[in-house]
Amino acid sequence: MPPHPVRVTAVDTYDVRFPTSRGLDGSDAMNPDPDYSAAYVVLRTDAADGHEGHGFAFTIGRGNDVQVAAIEALRGHLVGRSADELCADPSVLNRDLVGDSQLRWLGPEKGVMHMAIGAVVNALWDLAAKRADKPLWRLLAEADPAWLVRQVDFRYLTDALTPEEALALLRRGREGAGERTARLLEHGYPAYTTSPGWLGYDDDKLARLAARAVADGFRQIKLKVGADLEDDVRRCRVARAAVGPHVRIALDANQRWDVAEAIRWTGALAAFDPYWIEEPTSPDDVLGHAAVRRAVAPVRVATGEHVQNRVVFKQLLQAGALDVVQIDAARVGGVPENLAVLLLAAKFGVPVCPHAGGVGLCELVQHLSMFDYVALTGTTEDRVIEYVDHLHDHFLDPVVIRDGRYTAPRAPGFSAAMRPESLARFTYPDGAFWAADPDTQKEKEQAA
Repeated sequence: MPPHPVRVTAVDTYDVRFPTSRGLDGSDAMNPDPDYSAAYVVLRTDAADGHEGHGFAFTIGRGNDVQVAAIEALRGHLVGRSADELCADPSVLNRDLVGDSQLRWLGPEKGVMHMAIGAVVNALWDLAAKRADKPLWRLLAEADPAWLVRQVDFRYLTDALTPEEALALLRRGREGAGERTARLLEHGYPAYTTSPGWLGYDDDKLARLAARAVADGFRQIKLKVGADLEDDVRRCRVARAAVGPHVRIALDANQRWDVAEAIRWTGALAAFDPYWIEEPTSPDDVLGHAAVRRAVAPVRVATGEHVQNRVVFKQLLQAGALDVVQIDAARVGGVPENLAVLLLAAKFGVPVCPHAGGVGLCELVQHLSMFDYVALTGTTEDRVIEYVDHLHDHFLDPVVIRDGRYTAPRAPGFSAAMRPESLARFTYPDGAFWAADPDTQKEKEQAA
């Protein structure tokens, strides 16, 4: 008898929220009180191995239920399908989800629906990596370059990057990949930390955490700016005194400014030798970023965590609008669209320094940067992955930082799986934490 075909049997979703606003963790000029949250999805199959695919979209509290609903709208594209076929060629699912014309109307390829597609697609890649018994970075790095090219949607990109150019980049990137894999496993990948720099922290906490970051081996920290210039000048002075002259300080305005304001404000902080200014204006404003970049050099311009899709990244690169590309593993349409952005950045010679932090973003994006190093660009020069020291204990395979560097994941998958007890405790509004929270119960009563 032929083996029973493995099918996707369920798509389970969870509205998971963590009360980070109560300690002002994650606070910035645009988002003063975020409750870091995950619209979480689990793909289940009837395989005897019990492997599941885990993925999520990152949000910051209210609205996470909307994101969950968007993921649930995709269930019909998954249940009953062959897991063998989907894992062998994940691009099939990606094309189906992006090509659902009635759901595509809600974007197209941007916003809540596109983030839902990213969560589901990432869950499939998690499942595929587990079934291949490899961490995702290694699955990608060891994949046939032609197969990788087929995973990428080149529609709207070919004026900047063709499939033939992508294939050449990937084939060239495979040269020496074995030696780089060994170095990665031994030495890890460079990181920087935002943990000292949340806008709601007082000066003493900023100085203490900045000094601790240097002692822990980080050679770059990041500060949130943009609410009050006088405060920013003082905080930059505190941070520079704490880390000394040889540690990089990046600044992040979280889209707070108009173009002229971004130029003026960055100029006022230039005395503290900022390495980059991040999200100085609207993430959709390609020409605005280009104007800021011309005006604030040699301070670099970085953006990308809120860039909606590969097309806007293409335009930012074509317009010479940024010095640092910041991919986000859960903002665009998952692994294949991030592959497209990595390939575009490699074509244009711009370093990628991913956005992380949040809920599980560090866990995810490390795989993409490690693939980029091993099998695409072959370098970590001017490349660092953001690190934020919270919420990792809720994951089964959390990131490990040693001497300011990410250690390479060795467990199969995308490092996306949350602990069952965390799901039970922090699922909103009926998980154990939220059920015991008076404010949450009051909101439920008012809604009823």
